[in-house]
Amino acid sequence: MNKTVNAMGDACPIPVVKTKNAIKEMGTAGGTVETFVDNEIAVQNLTKMANQKGYGVQAEQLESNKYRVVMTVGVQTEQQVQENAEQPVMCAPMQTDNTVVAISSACMGTGDDALGAVLMKGFIYALSQQDKLPKTMLFYNGGAKLTCEGAVTLEDLKELEAQGVEILTCGTCLNHYGLTDQLQVGTVTNMYVIAEKMTQASLLVKP
Repeated sequence: MNKTVNAMGDACPIPVVKTKNAIKEMGTAGGTVETFVDNEIAVQNLTKMANQKGYGVQAEQLESNKYRVVMTVGVQTEQQVQENAEQPVMCAPMQTDNTVVAISSACMGTGDDALGAVLMKGFIYALSQQDKLPKTMLFYNGGAKLTCEGAVTLEDLKELEAQGVEILTCGTCLNHYGLTDQLQVGTVTNMYVIAEKMTQASLLVKP
């Protein structure tokens, strides 16, 4: 059985909900569901859902604001159909156009370094929970330590990276602190790229 879902103009979680309903309507027979959406976030959400359920999935961009996501659903039992229908819908956080977060210290603010370290950890965690995520995070000088082995911020930074945030750490800074071989998240960059990212940002955040 084949089904087509028109989710053009629909915000999250409607494309996922419509697609799940179409799959449910197919019952246990399986088949393909073709969903049309108008943004990449919807494509990501649908692809994530398909991967979680074990469906085959293919996505392509048809026009500047039109995408097609095709899921292939195998034969299912009645229990599987019911379980899939009951699972909650999750949406990937949206990114702003070009927000850059620049972190130059392992501490946030001045006055007490121990407090500053706690605040920085809290800031990065809070950032990972936002509905709109930055496009890029830059780490330089003392901030380079936050992306390296042993840093308490690694789990949250890895979560941000998994959600599509670009994590870049200054190579000169890593070398200065003897941390070149201890980078645990993101990639190494240089001052030219850091300057480029900062000057081209639509919003520059410096905690």
